[in-house]
Amino acid sequence: MITNLLVANRGEIARRVFRTCRELGIATTAVHSDPDAGAPHVREADAAVRLPGAAPADTYLRADLLVRAALAAGADAVHPGYGFLSENADFARAVLDAGLVWVGPPPAAIAAMGSKTAAKRLMAEAGVPVLGALTEPAEADLPLLVKAAAGGGGRGMRVVRSLADLPGELAAARAEAAKAFGSDEVFCERYLPAGRHVEVQLLADAHGTVWAVGDRDCSLQRRHQKVIEEAPAPGLPPEVRAELHAAARAAARAIGYTGAGTAEFLLAGDGRFFFLEMNTRLQVEHPVTEAVTGLDLVALQLAVAEGAELPPGPPAPGGHAIEARLYAEDPAKDWQPATGTLHRFELTLPYQEFTCVEAGSGTGLRLDSGVESGSEITPHYDAMLAKVIAWGPTRAAAARRLADALARARVHGPATNRELLVRALRHPAFLAADLHTGFLAEHAADLTAPDTKGVDRAALAAALADAAGRRGALPSGWRNLPSQPQLKRYRAEDGTEAAVRYRHTRTGLLAEDHPDVELVEAAPDRVVLSEGGLRRTYRVARYGDRVHVDTPAGGTALTALPRFPEPVVRTDPGALLAPMPGTVVRVAAAVGDTVTAGRPLLVLEAMKMEHRVVAPVDGTLVELRATPGRQVETGTLLAVVRPTEA
Repeated sequence: MITNLLVANRGEIARRVFRTCRELGIATTAVHSDPDAGAPHVREADAAVRLPGAAPADTYLRADLLVRAALAAGADAVHPGYGFLSENADFARAVLDAGLVWVGPPPAAIAAMGSKTAAKRLMAEAGVPVLGALTEPAEADLPLLVKAAAGGGGRGMRVVRSLADLPGELAAARAEAAKAFGSDEVFCERYLPAGRHVEVQLLADAHGTVWAVGDRDCSLQRRHQKVIEEAPAPGLPPEVRAELHAAARAAARAIGYTGAGTAEFLLAGDGRFFFLEMNTRLQVEHPVTEAVTGLDLVALQLAVAEGAELPPGPPAPGGHAIEARLYAEDPAKDWQPATGTLHRFELTLPYQEFTCVEAGSGTGLRLDSGVESGSEITPHYDAMLAKVIAWGPTRAAAARRLADALARARVHGPATNRELLVRALRHPAFLAADLHTGFLAEHAADLTAPDTKGVDRAALAAALADAAGRRGALPSGWRNLPSQPQLKRYRAEDGTEAAVRYRHTRTGLLAEDHPDVELVEAAPDRVVLSEGGLRRTYRVARYGDRVHVDTPAGGTALTALPRFPEPVVRTDPGALLAPMPGTVVRVAAAVGDTVTAGRPLLVLEAMKMEHRVVAPVDGTLVELRATPGRQVETGTLLAVVRPTEA
């Protein structure tokens, strides 16, 4: 019997496992890097062990330190969570060799699925349909997908649309794969841009029972990483669903699998499906399966690890559940990750909050988060802040609840993908279940277009709240004789600026650019405006020059600009500044090279993702300050390109 569990992970998944442990009466032990010393998962555990350092390679990827931490804390079992060492067979063996219980599949099963190429051969032998690897790709095979054999999550993955680009993309994929997974093995397969990503949740015990718990659709992805997931996968014909489940069970039996795992498939438009990989761990998106089945998959993992026998079959699903991943990133800027202080993180739960629900009868929202108000978002780890999950009796009901909850959330600090999530959940194509892995790219214009009217109203509310905070005996801006209007300027996240001109008169607010708007009330943190008889309430919060304005329909982040603009400093058009804090991992050009606009010059790694820095203009690379391994902050000068003279 497990009495003390160490979670060899951090953030949201550590908190998720601890929650089940508290319900079961199991003591908990956390581990943490130095940046995570004050993180919520550390405070919530019964004990915590420091892993000195900041980088994952020095902390959460050190199997020796993790095993030593478990022994020092008196833990008798280790749960790997997801990511980091969760699918590392050597780590599983080290845990078992230390006399601890491993909450996961046998090391041999992990090793069997550790290489995608080897796994596909094994699955083909077991009769599971696979999308074969291409040894010598030809024009007829385009487009291609280059993939890392030893890992996932979008690392070491490239789409190739021209054979001329293949050598360079192979080299880049190998370098990224080696850094992420310790193996530079990559392979090519056909890329199906209109395919769906469908997966089956598996659970197996050591007594021969294998469950296909249910299926999920995870097609909404950016950079081959999932953004929105749902269960069950919508629109599957019954015979296709049955075949998917049978193939997943066959995959598990072929490797003697036990514990929780997921078989992932690519579903083509004609109903054919192909095995992609098996994740030998708990998935990020497991809550949607819990929501529709009433199961606690973590509790079942622990039970299987203790030797328990599963019932003959899983419960039937009821209703529909959708999960959205809230990331600290800006979709409008090529998904650029964001760092900084998360000043406020509040999700209003207007429905009953749930962990798991009884199939067919639950209602509510669920928040699985690794952060809270005041958390510091660093470049060391994944950009995901939280997962928000909604259950409803129908798919449409779940989508509406989730979109509403995200829109009402107050998320103050670094940029997030919150607005994109809300728009995606309300998009007609999503509601019609017209899903495929290129969905976000296809509808990018709809999902990332700036809301000009919303910015203007938010700026007006911000200006009036600021005035209310400065108010003395008379309203700020009030004059006995008419004078120039008050002027406040703000910049939105997309770079657009809004100028607010207003004055308070005997008859009330006079806003020059908003003649139909009436001020009902104003306080430093709350403004009520009326327009055409329709009242709207704006909640305002300011942190230095950053202002966040929230309404039930969504939030707007603004930067307050100086009243009198400073002289414009002309920036060299050929200067490349670091768009984010990160580490230089590769340099693709040398001083003296002739470059064209858009050519990649170097690659930065931040939040477990790689980001290309490209030449801003045609010209000659005359200065290069970036070297592999160098850590840079936002705005650091990386290189200079001298533009070609016209």
